[in-house]
Amino acid sequence: MEAVFDVESSTALTETQKRRVVARSGPVLRAVAQDERSQARNRELAVERLVEQLRQALKVERRRVPTKPTAAARERRLDEKRRRSRTKRLRREPED
Repeated sequence: MEAVFDVESSTALTETQKRRVVARSGPVLRAVAQDERSQARNRELAVERLVEQLRQALKVERRRVPTKPTAAARERRLDEKRRRSRTKRLRREPED
């Protein structure tokens, strides 16, 4: 069973939503289901898959807000650098 959804001729979506879906998934969404022996169950599965595709295409990603490291995190990083430096310094041959 195949479910088809024509995005551009849909009246359920706004123009902005249509543009977003077309940009991400194309002008026509298709979902195929041949998992079950029952035609009705395959139709249900195809529609569910189509709805999931549409949901993913309409999803708006949240913008990441850049953050700065905390003072404690900076201090931990510098302590670790000092510790690593000391370890490597001890591995060197002694100076005469």
